[in-house]
Amino acid sequence: MNLEIRGIHYNVSDATREFFDKKLQKLSFAESFIHDLSITVTRETLGQGFHLDGKVHFSWGPVKLVSTDCYELYEGIELLVDKLEAVSRKEKGKIQEH
Repeated sequence: MNLEIRGIHYNVSDATREFFDKKLQKLSFAESFIHDLSITVTRETLGQGFHLDGKVHFSWGPVKLVSTDCYELYEGIELLVDKLEAVSRKEKGKIQEH
């Protein structure tokens, strides 16, 4: 699985990357069928808070997008990873049904 984490109006620190790595362990069941995972952290300029986008490219073709808005970065990361896990389980279930 190729992982890319980037920030817009936000410098992604080593501590943030480590937190992402720790939380992304939830996706260990899906490493074999996730080709690319791209995460973008955007610091909102008008209000306080963050917008997080996750783009998952599965090895059989589909690309799924998930996003969340949150005032606290680490809370937003947890919400995003939970959504990524749900999408991955759903896609895995679709493939296993066939």
